[in-house]
Amino acid sequence: MAVTQLDPAVALSDLQASKPVRVTIVLLSGDLDRAMAAFIIATGAAAMGMQVRMFFTFWGLNAIRRKGATSSAKDWLRRMFGLLNKGGAETLPLSRFHFGGLGTSMMHKVMRQSRMPGVPELMATAMELGVRFIACTTTMGLMGITKDTLIDGIDEFAGVTTYLAEAKQSSVNLFI
Repeated sequence: MAVTQLDPAVALSDLQASKPVRVTIVLLSGDLDRAMAAFIIATGAAAMGMQVRMFFTFWGLNAIRRKGATSSAKDWLRRMFGLLNKGGAETLPLSRFHFGGLGTSMMHKVMRQSRMPGVPELMATAMELGVRFIACTTTMGLMGITKDTLIDGIDEFAGVTTYLAEAKQSSVNLFI
């Protein structure tokens, strides 16, 4: 039996013609460096004309929470989650070398010196470019996060089936 090799250029163009250029990004992490990577990829893809949807779940919801927002949950355990995860894009810690905030402060200083936008600026750019933000309702309920504790501009509140439907239609799926 003969094996046929495909021309990579033909195969890629066939893929692009058969599938809309979509990108889905799941932001699970609430770490500064990981959130930055997610938003840099999202803005880059949107600037290239791709349809981008970002799903925020678990600690990734901290990136889209209002600064200092606390939980209005009725039970003490969910209120504790809200207290420990006040959120806000300005307050995300580094994933490594956080050193009680010192490493994060140093990273912010280096970013300013390099004229690198921070997470809030990257989020604003993403919104301007049409990136859709979707908050995971399952995790919101689990962690006592309510819609009023999230920033303006959240396009949708949905669960895993919405993510899976979007991912199925996407050319690029990232989990950060």
